[in-house]
Amino acid sequence: MNRSESSDGPSEVARTFIATRTARAIADGLLAATFASLLRARGFDERTLGWLVSATLLGSAAMLLGVTYWPQVLTPHRVLVLLGCLMTATGIAFAFTAALVVLVPLAIVGPLNPSGGDVSAFLPAEQALIADATSDTSRSALFAKYAFGGSVGAAIGSLATGPTASLGRHLGFAATQGGALAPLLYATVGLAVTFAYVRAGSRRGAVVTSTPTRLTDSKKVVSELAAVFALDSAGGGFVGNAMIAAWLARRFDFALGQIGLVLALASTASAASALFAPRLSRRFGLVETMVFTHLPANALLIAAGLAPSAPWAVTLLVARALLSQLDVPARQTFVMSVVPPVERGAAAAFTNLPRSLAAASTPPIAGWLLHRSTFGWPLILGGSLKAIYDVVVLIRFRRLSTRV
Repeated sequence: MNRSESSDGPSEVARTFIATRTARAIADGLLAATFASLLRARGFDERTLGWLVSATLLGSAAMLLGVTYWPQVLTPHRVLVLLGCLMTATGIAFAFTAALVVLVPLAIVGPLNPSGGDVSAFLPAEQALIADATSDTSRSALFAKYAFGGSVGAAIGSLATGPTASLGRHLGFAATQGGALAPLLYATVGLAVTFAYVRAGSRRGAVVTSTPTRLTDSKKVVSELAAVFALDSAGGGFVGNAMIAAWLARRFDFALGQIGLVLALASTASAASALFAPRLSRRFGLVETMVFTHLPANALLIAAGLAPSAPWAVTLLVARALLSQLDVPARQTFVMSVVPPVERGAAAAFTNLPRSLAAASTPPIAGWLLHRSTFGWPLILGGSLKAIYDVVVLIRFRRLSTRV
């Protein structure tokens, strides 16, 4: 029995990291919805947006690389505290500078996440701590709540876009003057989660006690999973929230408040659907749940890119969101189920590292496409890549599928 099970218990550990995931998602949702508008106000176009999004994902990949190859030093708890501090510092700096020579390095170093989905080193660190503190039978349900918290938080953050912009103007946080309220709120959340991580580490039994290790027995299967997950993330890089926001503004001339409302509706739909994932996994299997919910979602994403009007585009995006996150708890549980407990932290980091690198490769292409045309090419390309990923997963990993 590990220390977290013997004292505070799995529910206490899970509550801590579900809460921090939700808080971070609020900050990420707000920033993702406002990021394109903030850059435009400072004189940058969609091409710059693509490169900055790519820089943030490359920074996440660098941290994940450190977690993978120096696990004795970068333990999950240390990574969380470090990232919380960097989140605070990055938000403050982004609020008060418009110089790319400053913004690009900060995007790389800090855990800024304008893409909407979480591919930072926060994710594997929290996943490893939750997995270590829970039993096999309860893990899928807890990961579903973890995903639910992320989706709800993203919805709240997106919905706050309009009021935050109004409040920022009222307080004098004009983006053209080099400052913005959204990054400051992001920094405030960073400070709050840092305190939560420090408190979790100081509580008896709140931190995983198994010695971090590199991959050994599970290296082959984890490497294969990492490769196919990278394909999914490359598709996701085309359609992160910041890119969706920029496309809605370019294609249908949506205002900031309208964009926030659309992203909030999509996140709410994702949150509602995530809670059904454990039931589907138990009935049909983890891999089947991953594929047969994700494939229709990608078809809807492609259809949204072809939509002739704003109402059709919004309807298809929200419908896609109802299905798009059902695979996340199943995927996280599947990774944890195919590796020995002592290798879970390394497996989480190793599978997320290629995801970050792949996700970083496509936003510059999406930004260039948005700059050249208002057509929904990023959605079509993103949905197509993600659909190919679904087929590969089904063919390669169905034999390993379990019902949990």
